[in-house]
Amino acid sequence: MNLAAREAAQAPRTGPPRRRLGRRARFLATIAVLGPGIVSGFADNDAGGITTYSIAGAKFGYQLLWLILVTQVALLITQEIGARMGLATGKGLVGLIRERFGIRWAAFATVTMLAANLGTTVSEFAGIGAALSIFGVPAPISAVVAAIAVITLIGVGSFNRVQYFFVAIGVIVSGAYIVSAILASPDWGQALHSLIVPSGTFNGVYMLAVVGVVGTTITPWGQQFIQAYVVDKRLRPEDMSAERIDVLIGVFITNVIAAFIVIACAATLWANGIFSISSAADAAQALEPIAGNVAAVLFAVGLVAASLLGLGVVPLSSAYTAAEVFGWEQGVEWRIREAPAFYGLLVFFIVFAALFMLIPGLPLIQVMFSAQVFNGLLLPVILVFVMLLVGDRKIMGHLVSGRINRILGWGVTLLLIVMSVVLVATSFLS
Repeated sequence: MNLAAREAAQAPRTGPPRRRLGRRARFLATIAVLGPGIVSGFADNDAGGITTYSIAGAKFGYQLLWLILVTQVALLITQEIGARMGLATGKGLVGLIRERFGIRWAAFATVTMLAANLGTTVSEFAGIGAALSIFGVPAPISAVVAAIAVITLIGVGSFNRVQYFFVAIGVIVSGAYIVSAILASPDWGQALHSLIVPSGTFNGVYMLAVVGVVGTTITPWGQQFIQAYVVDKRLRPEDMSAERIDVLIGVFITNVIAAFIVIACAATLWANGIFSISSAADAAQALEPIAGNVAAVLFAVGLVAASLLGLGVVPLSSAYTAAEVFGWEQGVEWRIREAPAFYGLLVFFIVFAALFMLIPGLPLIQVMFSAQVFNGLLLPVILVFVMLLVGDRKIMGHLVSGRINRILGWGVTLLLIVMSVVLVATSFLS
């Protein structure tokens, strides 16, 4: 990218107003904007997400469905805020933190996000390892193949096209949970009651599951990724309405599928006294009502697709974060020779996470679940920065969040802080 193009990409998000469009043109313009919210939202249902929701359904039945509803509202708020900041500033999250709070706070936020992202990336490799272990493929081999595939796709500029293929596979396989849940004849009355009224014993194990579900739904990497993706796609403040639709679609798909994964596992595993999931084969039993003997194959295909999508998205978020804090060029629209640091960081994060798969006897299911709990604990740190930035009119201009949005955003942040404190306290007392 030449100097003029670089300056144009980094220019403030201002310009002449777009002329009024007809209904057909507005529809096509909205379709063109779609992408960041859908990819970011659906990538939440990655290997760690599927595993965490499966564990929640098997361990607690329908009791955690209320949390799916709560996280849907919270995810909608936080993703809208992330997209809003990208549209308003044309900059990523860490870049704004550095600009507003200085390099030390930017470094602190970067370390926080990279620590959370590393755990998530390891969980993506664990997902592929768990899925392919059904067919007898050793985890180290699956990790090497997956790392090479993802690096190649992103390096040659194909990931932006291929990611929708992964999303499509994920939607189809995740949709199988909906059919499986229906065929398993769940207790819909209990499910509806649990969706509206919180239930269960709020002990250490329950709170661990709560933090895990929240951590796999609302993630530090997701907050960074949607903002960076909006910037990468060169969207403008005028695209705010269309981007809200994009976010809404992504959040709706994410949480509806999550709810049905919980219901499917509650109706098939929990209802039959299977309260513990220790392998991919155990989790695959939830799909037996629709897939029968090939349930494990269907589960493996879905888990591999979700993991590959996550392996593209999460390390990209890490590379955006690290490159941004140093002011280096970042984005998949750059060629490798134009942004060597960005692509070097991307390769490093993927390879470093893949090395964990070389640990003998690594408990893959536990790794995926633990990574989501770790995400949940670090998330409030990032959201504090986000909320301080989105309410700053000097940074946000006319897209500064209104009072209601800020109240809701701070409410979500404070709720997550309390949740983390309760988890630590109950774990210590236990």
